[in-house]
Amino acid sequence: MDTNVIEQYIDDLMTKSTAEFPIWNIEKARAGKKSGWDYIDGCMIMALLEIYNTSNDPKYLKFADYYEDFRIHDDGTIDGYDINTWNCDELNGGKNLFTLYRLTDKQKYKKALDKLYEQIKGQPRTKEGNFWHKKIYPNQVWLDGLYMAQPFYMEYETSFNGAKNVDDVYKQFFNVYEIMRNKETGLYYHGYDSSKSIFWADKETGLSKNYWLRSLGWYSMALLDTLNKAPDRECANWNKLRNIFIELCESMLKYQDKSGMWYQVPDRPGEVDKNGKANYLETSGSAIYAYSLLKGFRTGILNDKKFQDAGVKAFEGICDKYLNTDSGRLSLGGICLVAGLGPEKDLRRNGEFEYYMSEPIVQDDAKGVGPFILAYNEYKLINK
Repeated sequence: MDTNVIEQYIDDLMTKSTAEFPIWNIEKARAGKKSGWDYIDGCMIMALLEIYNTSNDPKYLKFADYYEDFRIHDDGTIDGYDINTWNCDELNGGKNLFTLYRLTDKQKYKKALDKLYEQIKGQPRTKEGNFWHKKIYPNQVWLDGLYMAQPFYMEYETSFNGAKNVDDVYKQFFNVYEIMRNKETGLYYHGYDSSKSIFWADKETGLSKNYWLRSLGWYSMALLDTLNKAPDRECANWNKLRNIFIELCESMLKYQDKSGMWYQVPDRPGEVDKNGKANYLETSGSAIYAYSLLKGFRTGILNDKKFQDAGVKAFEGICDKYLNTDSGRLSLGGICLVAGLGPEKDLRRNGEFEYYMSEPIVQDDAKGVGPFILAYNEYKLINK
């Protein structure tokens, strides 16, 4: 594999992006909107900061600092952020501010972190104690939301709050393990409605109907990042969470395709929906798992080399299938643009197999590119 080609691809993404119009935010581009404060850009900036951490190349830090500094004011106010949406996705970009605050000592980043933590303190919860995914999704827990909120919560507690609430972080994961995991497959359903009233939820269990690859991926990263940020490594709760992560990785290996990748709906390979659309090997979720497996092994949370081998296979499989030259430049394809559940006014998002097949498949969106770069960084470390 020519890593120089991938390095050039990453350089192109930075060179052709501005803080207002990053070329990787396909959702905003399609809507004709400027980029604001959202989890999509947070994924990309995190990937650049991880490359900086392992390479010490200042261009990555310079771009990440420019990008976040642009939208954060001296008092910590964040352009495009509104606490009143009570949206877990809005916390994802805050993870990068811990790193930037340590590296730049800009007080605006600490002030912004404090403002985001106010959301943690006030986030509405289900009766079990888990954060609502968003205000517009009352009583709902999505796997995606665990990734958006919990590593941020854990790192803030560890860095600035004396770790007073780390047990709350653990408990939210343990609730998801008990409620959303299918014991037979070891996989987790995309969403859970505690009220069991939303149209897509089973009236007995409150669960959505299918497993979605990227949500499973976000959840794996939530587990991995929280484990690596926890202050109490090897305590009973930490070890319990580690076992949950290992179980998930073991379960996902059963569904890994011979190509190294995973399918959009991972337990239904080769299936075609009633509209004639076939389940497909999906890039973003496969890249997330490549990263989780590779970093999980490197950081000692996964202790069997089979996980690293599976991560290498996944990364190389993505490169073989979806990394290609498009109009003279490198492009990453096979990325599901978006998928969700409801709300009531959007009955199309019903969690059925056909729904997951219906969402657009795009190139170069940060939800795929960011995890791909994270996986590439881990892959490069192995080769070093």
